[in-house]
Amino acid sequence: MIKFEEQATQKLLDKNLITENQYQEITTYRGLNIFSLNAELKFFLYLSVLLFTSGIGVLIYKNIDSIGHIAILSILFVLICVCFYYCFKNSKGFQKAETVFEHPVLEYLVLAGNILTCIFIGYLQFQYEAFGTHYGLATLIPTIVSFSCAYYFDNKSVLAIAITGLAAYIGLSVTPQDLLKNINFYEDQTLSYSAIMLGVLLILWTVYSSRIQLKTHFNIIYLTFALHIISIAAISSLINYFEDIVWLFFVIALAGSSYYFYKISYEYKAISLYVFMIIYAYIGINIFIFRVLEFMDFRDLWIFIIIALPIYFIGSIILFIKLIKNFNKEIAA
Repeated sequence: MIKFEEQATQKLLDKNLITENQYQEITTYRGLNIFSLNAELKFFLYLSVLLFTSGIGVLIYKNIDSIGHIAILSILFVLICVCFYYCFKNSKGFQKAETVFEHPVLEYLVLAGNILTCIFIGYLQFQYEAFGTHYGLATLIPTIVSFSCAYYFDNKSVLAIAITGLAAYIGLSVTPQDLLKNINFYEDQTLSYSAIMLGVLLILWTVYSSRIQLKTHFNIIYLTFALHIISIAAISSLINYFEDIVWLFFVIALAGSSYYFYKISYEYKAISLYVFMIIYAYIGINIFIFRVLEFMDFRDLWIFIIIALPIYFIGSIILFIKLIKNFNKEIAA
């Protein structure tokens, strides 16, 4: 790593992008072997918020009969008020551009306050049915609160919660277990259409946000959710609904999504979008090939297929590595 940094600095000097004096200052600074604990401290802050909110949930679950519902709601409400009081007091207010708190701890207070608000509203609906039989409101209201907090306080973690809540409101479960098992999409094909529509709406929102310059640094989060939601919905339907003519719709949806995110990954120089786009496109291509082979009688070619499969997968791995290397070279140029 040190050798790589020295080579990179030398290239900057060779291209006259930095002066000899700047080169010496950089070399001297790196020689001090100073390293930052900023990322580690933020990770522990994030972990502490998750542990605290999880602890609140466990405490409620195990002592719900002894503590009492009113007491639990009161404690939650007080904690929420304390979190948001300090956040509003120290925030710079809403701004269209990217903003940060002067103290990073406040970012995690926003996250804690938002999660506690979701717990409070969910508990209120579960215990007292505050919204009656309109159970969707118990999801929609925390989602609206999360979007408001995300944009007002410029918090990406809260934005992720808001998008997850929006997906849950239309009936999508985005837990890793459900996504891997394709539970929702398999049971109800209409959810596949809803998922693709949601993904398209997220993409359109990024386009609109870019035009009005509204929190454009949020776009990568919207695009990441859109990529996963559209691709998983399309692939799930390609597997489960081959008999229907609408199968071609999901082929087109996956192909269009792959092409769009191929272009957008270069625009945002986002390696994460590029890697997952390749993976989803590769899965889709293999499903398509397998479905086509189902119509062919290749019993006499089974020896050739057995020989070709290892070559195919090895070639795929080599191509994948080559694509990643080319991407890194092009965005670094």
